[in-house]
Amino acid sequence: MNENQKSALITGTVSGIGRATTQRLVSEGWHVFATVMTAAEAEQVSTAFGDAVTTLIVDVTDAASIARAASQVDDALDGRRLDGLVNNAGVAMGGPAMELPIEEFQQQMDINVTGVLRVTQAFGPLLGTDKARTGDPGRIVMLSSVAGQLGSPFMAPYVASKHAVEGLSKCLRIELQHYGIKVIMIEPGMVATPIWEKAGEVDATPYHNSPLYPAMTRFRDFLTAMGPKGLKPEIIADRIFRALTEPEPRLAYAVVPDRFNNWTLPKLMPARMLDRIIARRAGIVED
Repeated sequence: MNENQKSALITGTVSGIGRATTQRLVSEGWHVFATVMTAAEAEQVSTAFGDAVTTLIVDVTDAASIARAASQVDDALDGRRLDGLVNNAGVAMGGPAMELPIEEFQQQMDINVTGVLRVTQAFGPLLGTDKARTGDPGRIVMLSSVAGQLGSPFMAPYVASKHAVEGLSKCLRIELQHYGIKVIMIEPGMVATPIWEKAGEVDATPYHNSPLYPAMTRFRDFLTAMGPKGLKPEIIADRIFRALTEPEPRLAYAVVPDRFNNWTLPKLMPARMLDRIIARRAGIVED
């Protein structure tokens, strides 16, 4: 990368939104520091993007791997500031909340929430909390979700993690004004990514004796069927690019198909009415 080139670090770039955002930034002349989980994934991303990308093997639950990546990026920037951090890496876990193993809930939060803070803290100095660096303050883009605003049955770990990301983002947004670092949330609806393909692989056997088992499997099948029909990752990548480059970006970009029915109306409806409708449609209660 050259000293005038824009740069961003994106977590979780092997597929989906992370891959599409890498493609978008590279096409706009940016250099991307792309995190992946394995050497095989690093080879895949490097082959696709060549010298426009520096791959970094990072597990967001492993502070040591994050610190190594931050050191590598620091060396590459040579005293300049990182222009963007896109906290994209995440997983989706589910099950009836009252029967869910606590270990699974903890794993979900460790990846989607604590992992986000680990990465943000590690790269904060490169974005501008270290005022000795040259260049304008960077920006932080947080991948939230419609789930960060609304509830959903059988997805308590994921929904809780995205609510937490929203709260974390709002706090950082206030605090980081001191450094001129903007924090922007992206709130997508369902996106056609592998995260929903994996929903069909969820083993529901542990909940076989649960009274909610029929409703849970019905909901799982619904997600599996609807996932491929979701928004293209490139649409989300476009909003991320805008968040990184618009002179005055929005605080949040909600990117939702059929926006009125899937976003505006649910937020306007009385909460008890909305809960009842969702419960009936999911088969949790009878009509």
